[in-house]
Amino acid sequence: MSKSTNFLTIGALVAFAAVHTASAQVTQTVTFQVTAINQISVTGAPSLVINAATAGSAPTSVTSAANTWSVTTNQSTASITASIPLAMPAGLTLSANLTAPAGATSAGSLALGTVAVSVVTGITKLNSAALGLTYTLDATAAAGVVSSATRVVTYTITGGV
Repeated sequence: MSKSTNFLTIGALVAFAAVHTASAQVTQTVTFQVTAINQISVTGAPSLVINAATAGSAPTSVTSAANTWSVTTNQSTASITASIPLAMPAGLTLSANLTAPAGATSAGSLALGTVAVSVVTGITKLNSAALGLTYTLDATAAAGVVSSATRVVTYTITGGV
């Protein structure tokens, strides 16, 4: 085989490899975004019945602690508020106490009313599940006998920044 034939063969192989290499690699631009995420959920079926008192004292408060709440936020300084749409009957107080996730602050047990109250603040970029949620029902003797009733508690997560 002559030198010119070898060069032609090598040249053809290089050209063939270049053609196949160019078609084996492509690029694509991927666009991405993460929007603000603020999610809250509650579980449990609280039922509170006051049916006892110590003579000379107010009726005995009752609690429901078999409830939980969960939160996911990708923002800083988010907070949770709670409210009920109708005032409680005279002499009754319904309170809620949410356990704060790591790095946040719980306000402790707060009476619920028609004006939202901040129950947890400083929630920052986390997801936390099965946090404690306790309801307490207090009554004064002046409340008298109150037939079974319900209140829907609305929890709202407000995103930070």
